[in-house]
Amino acid sequence: MSNIERVCEFLKKAGTYYLATVEGDQPRVRPFGTAHIFEGKLYFQTGLKKDVAKQMATNPKVEICAFVAGEWLRVAAEAEYDARLEAQESMLEAYPSLKRMYAVGDGNTAVYYLKNAKATFSSFSSQPETVEF
Repeated sequence: MSNIERVCEFLKKAGTYYLATVEGDQPRVRPFGTAHIFEGKLYFQTGLKKDVAKQMATNPKVEICAFVAGEWLRVAAEAEYDARLEAQESMLEAYPSLKRMYAVGDGNTAVYYLKNAKATFSSFSSQPETVEF
C-alpha cells in the first residue's frame, strides 16, 4: 500500500477528521469527512463560499488530525485547489451524499489535493512513523 493510500484509508476509517487553516494570526479548525484518491493525489472537498476556502486561498498551509482506536494521524501539507470538472465529478461520485448540496460546475464545489505532505502516524504504544507524499 502506498503512503497516500495508507493516509486515505486512515482518514476514511476515522470518518471525521479535523482540518486546520490559518486566518490572519488565528488558527481555525473544523471537521471534515471526505478523503479520496484521484489521479494519484489525496483530495478533500468543501464549498468555495465557505471561510475555509477563503483561508486556503490566502494561505494554503493546512494540517489534518484524525484519531482511530488509540492511534492518531497528523498531516501537514499545502492544499492545492483543483478547478477541473473531472476532479469535482470524481469526488461527488465517491461521496454521493454530497450531491444534495453540491454539483459539478455549480461554482461552489471545490476540491483540493494535498501537496508536499508529511504524515505522522502516532500512538502511546509505539514510536511515531512519518511518511511523505
